[in-house]
This record gives sequence, structure tokens and C-alpha cells, in this order.
Amino acid sequence: MAVSSDTQLLVPEFDILINGRSLTQTEQAYLIELEIDVSVAFPSMFSFVMGTAGTQHEDHPWLDEERFTIGRAVEVKLGYEKELASVITGEITGLEPEFSAMRGPALRVRGYDRRHRLMRGVHTRTFLKMKDSDIAQQIAGEVNLNPDVVDSKVVHEYLFQANQTNMDFLQERARSLQYELIVDDRTLRFRPAANKEHKAVTLTMEHDLLEFYPRLTSFQQVSSVTVRGWNPKEKREIVGRAGGGDEDSRMGGEHSDTSTTPTAFGQALMMVADRPVLSQEEADQMAKSQYKKIGLSLIRGDGVCWGRTDLLPGTVISVEGVGKRFGGQYYLTSVVHRYSSQRGYHTHFEFQRNAS
Repeated sequence: MAVSSDTQLLVPEFDILINGRSLTQTEQAYLIELEIDVSVAFPSMFSFVMGTAGTQHEDHPWLDEERFTIGRAVEVKLGYEKELASVITGEITGLEPEFSAMRGPALRVRGYDRRHRLMRGVHTRTFLKMKDSDIAQQIAGEVNLNPDVVDSKVVHEYLFQANQTNMDFLQERARSLQYELIVDDRTLRFRPAANKEHKAVTLTMEHDLLEFYPRLTSFQQVSSVTVRGWNPKEKREIVGRAGGGDEDSRMGGEHSDTSTTPTAFGQALMMVADRPVLSQEEADQMAKSQYKKIGLSLIRGDGVCWGRTDLLPGTVISVEGVGKRFGGQYYLTSVVHRYSSQRGYHTHFEFQRNAS
């Protein structure tokens, strides 16, 4: 099974497929460690280390292994009792041999999901009368990825990609919308952050969690966001505003920071006037997106549980057994799967929440 509430009683298993072919059982026996870091903010990464039985540096069967070649497709699966689930698909981007006088040689194979294709080369160009979702669709095609985009609705007079990688540019646009930029195998997804979605997984301190560290802070929280721009055609100011009530969801919490901080410390206002804004629609969208982004930083933290393949960045989990204030829903931003023959399989995760 891929996950279980009693995973500590099961023996974890893995499978690494390179160009569709699994490592043999003999080859798997040489694996020292395996790590997969899956994120909504950066290209997801995998790495695994292949060791050797001997101690002589020349006794290294992996250094010239043809399958460990830059560009080869890799899929990594994890789970229990022969029921494995895919946790990442990507491509090999680097090889890192390790030589030491204290132990036998080893080879670390490293790669990323296909978001890494967006990081190759920089571009300077202008997009005219296009939505951000249209731009994401165009760029996906340029790097041979299949687009799956959610309409961002606002048409921009122009957007400028100034000597940036496609990754930096699309992430910049995604942050301005409170969107996610994710690559799932060969599909590029450009979609709103899904913190308002219903919980996908429930974790409890009694059965699942090994560590849980939420951190609630009122710093950087604001009561409202105002975006100011200028319409050169109509020669008038453009003002967009967002505040309490503009969040998509309080994720099951009772109090957002906008309802508690003003009582304790007074109003905190944010003004955005350093970005080109040419329409009322742009100003409104930017204000609401910025307000929602700041709100999600009210509670941040990380945790560790027995290895689970159903923890996915960009989804919502529910945590129980940690008190009323910190119990409830959390939006996952990063998930790291770690496996080794000595320590077994554990999943580390980072999260955000906009209310307590």
C-alpha cells in the first residue's frame, strides 16, 4: 500500500524507473539513500546515491553506467507492500561521484521535474494584449510541455520579460496572481493557489505525525492593501483595494490576522505603487492577490510523519490532536520524501495557513 496509518509497522519499498526500465533487485541493493523534494515554488528535485561493495576507487560499476546519462527520463515510486505510488517524474540533470579515503566510492544521480526546462536561457520580449494564462500556455509550448491553465481573466496591455528565464518570469506572474506554477510529468499547470480546497488528507499526532512545528506571527500582516497606478489614455489615477473578507477561505480557522492584530497593535496598511498598473482590473486583481498571499503567511511551519505518498504540495491537509488554535487545515507548499536502508521512509512537509 502507498500509505497507511500503521506505516511504522510496514517495510517501505521503492522503485526507480529510468527510461521506463526499473532498477533490478540486485541494483536496488546498492542504493544508499533516496530523496525527493517536491515544491510549488521551485522545480522539484530527486537524487539517489548508488554505492559499491568494494572499497577500491576503480571498483565503481556506476560511473560509466549508460542509463545514468544526462537527459534520461526518471520516475520514482515509493510505498509499502508492493503497492507503490509515483512521487516524481523528471529528467537526469547531473551526476556527482563521491570519492573518499574513508569509505568506498559512490555516485549521486540528480535531476528535476521538467520545470527545469524553463530555467535554460534568458529572454527579453514583450507580450501585448494577453492574459497571464495565455502567456503560460505559449511558453509551455515553447519548451515542449502540455499546457493546463486556468483563465486569469485580466488582459494586460503589455507585459515585459526583461532578460529573465521563463521560470523567473512565470513565477513572477504567478506570485502577482496568487497562482501556482507546477509541472506534472509533461504537463505545465498554471492555476490559483488551492488553499480554499477541501482537505485531502488528515494527520493526527497519535497515529501519523512524528513532529509538528507551527509558527504564528503577526509580523508582515496587514489590514488592507492598496494598489495605485495611472491610466495614461484617460489621464486618471487607478486605485485597487483589498482587505478583510477578500480571502478565499479561512481554512476552518476562526480568526484571521486582520481581525486580531488591529486590536492589539493598530491598523497596518500596505501601499503598492512601484509596479505598472494600466487598468482597474489589474489594480483590483493585484490588490486581492497580494492581500491573500500575505494572509497565508500568518501561520507557517513544518512537520514530519511516517512516509506518505499522498502528501502533495498545492493541496490541503487537516491536522488533529494539536489543540483548537493550531488544529485544522493547512496548505502544503513543499514535501520532501526521504528513504534510506537504515532509517526507512519519512516525509517532511512545509505548510501555510491564514487563520487560527
